[in-house]
Amino acid sequence: VQLQASGGGLVQAGGSLRLSCAASRLVVSISNMSWYRQGPGKQRELVAVISSDASTNYADSVKGRFTISRDNAKNTVYLQMNSLKPEDTAVYYCRAVQYARVYWGQGTLVTVSS
Repeated sequence: VQLQASGGGLVQAGGSLRLSCAASRLVVSISNMSWYRQGPGKQRELVAVISSDASTNYADSVKGRFTISRDNAKNTVYLQMNSLKPEDTAVYYCRAVQYARVYWGQGTLVTVSS
């Protein structure tokens, strides 16, 4: 199983970015897919999750600004991030749970300048 995260970069506060997580040898539509992040000097935290039934949940800090979605045809999960704040600066990781097995992708760095 491979999870390929991309889309990170440098953006000014108030800007937007879209992260992608492309999965191989794993089917996103039947998996519990989530995005985590780890900021400088902080522990890794859950940002958003989309379940196999397409229900979604978000950390309070990103509600109303971030949207998690998936494209079953492309076997890819997205994280649309709007109204970015400097405190959103972190390495963002894609995580998948399928048949009780947990898989992590490599991180993609998001830097939000003030």
